[in-house]
Amino acid sequence: MANDIMEKIVSLCKRRGYVYPSSEIYGGINSCWDYGPLGAELKNNIRRFWWKSMTYFRDDIEGLDASIIMHPRVWEASGHVDGFTDAMVDCRKCKLRFRVDEVSGKSCPDCGGELTEARLFNLMFRTHIGPVEDDASIAYLRPETAQGIYVNFLNVLNTSRRKVPFGIAQIGKAFRNEVTPGNFIFRMREFEQMEMQYFVKPETAQEWLETWRKERMQWYVKLGIKAEKLRFHEHTEDELPHYASRAFDIQYEFPFGWKELEGIHNRTDYDLKNHSKSSGKDLEYFDDSTGERFIPYIVETSAGVDRTLLTCLVDAFEEEENRVVLRLSPEIAPVKVGIFPLVKRDGMPEIAKKIAAQLRRHMKVFYDEGGSVGRRYRRQDEVGTPFCVTVDAQTIEDDTVTLRNRDDMKQVRLKVSELPGRLGELMQGEENTQ
Repeated sequence: MANDIMEKIVSLCKRRGYVYPSSEIYGGINSCWDYGPLGAELKNNIRRFWWKSMTYFRDDIEGLDASIIMHPRVWEASGHVDGFTDAMVDCRKCKLRFRVDEVSGKSCPDCGGELTEARLFNLMFRTHIGPVEDDASIAYLRPETAQGIYVNFLNVLNTSRRKVPFGIAQIGKAFRNEVTPGNFIFRMREFEQMEMQYFVKPETAQEWLETWRKERMQWYVKLGIKAEKLRFHEHTEDELPHYASRAFDIQYEFPFGWKELEGIHNRTDYDLKNHSKSSGKDLEYFDDSTGERFIPYIVETSAGVDRTLLTCLVDAFEEEENRVVLRLSPEIAPVKVGIFPLVKRDGMPEIAKKIAAQLRRHMKVFYDEGGSVGRRYRRQDEVGTPFCVTVDAQTIEDDTVTLRNRDDMKQVRLKVSELPGRLGELMQGEENTQ
């Protein structure tokens, strides 16, 4: 059943232009995906929704966009060069490769073959800077965006004149040479993160951890995710990352089980202390109101854009008796409104195109005059468009159109002049409640 649902979602994504296999004309490349027209738009909307929640609707967080390639000593100080590894094994029979935690305590799940001894595998992608490829030119594609925030702590602190507590938010690409990526875009080798690092006084870190746990859970509900499909998982001592004193995951119930959607960690002073020691730069914060000096603790919220996008698609996907519908929140839906002339005559296409041109100033629209209007409704339902506007014979008489709601399929009649305002209210209602 779970595989059936994922297969249907993958098929819809390819058919309707959400996600394509990367390099498909060459047979594809494992665990790499390209976002089509609708996928790119949905991804941008998710990014925007997160960015606004962090940097527009709060007054204590600044934005950053750090380089993907950083000084290699950054990754030595952070522990990634020595410790960012997965233990992997190979099957001697089917030649497939697995992470040890996937097959621990059992033989290879597909063929029953004998497994090799486990060996460690560093997940960072190596590259070289400059024309000569030697040890001195080694660099890495960043495996996370957080380190770019830590090494810019003083820059942001000084230029923005911030005081602790405050945060730094960043959205950007990261790269991990995963042993066994999979589940569509859930785990990829090239992915995008939305991370916010919140710098606090050490004695307040646990309080801020609880605050951000609540904030981040509420954010997914505002995004339109079903609350009953979300839960917290606290890391046990064995699961706890080496840099954290306490850690929680927000998990979502995917068709393939409960999986991590976002990590919320108390990273203590691990990161700033290590970078201070490695670089020789003083990363202490001076509180001019108390005269106190300290290295801030960090409360981290770390989410994936791609994983969030997959969650939105899975959560919104429904099969009804006579249609497939994506119940995406209007706030993030790639196309906000479909515009249709009932028939391709009597001046209806001209009026519909004029309405589409007017609405494009405010939102993403899609004009369609092909096939029956019922079929056009179904196409928009399947891609998640929340509203459709139809121009018919009555439009010519009294300048009114029908506005159809995707979720309940109800239609109301209103003046063309009222459309921008009404659609704006429907689209932005969720944003204004944040």
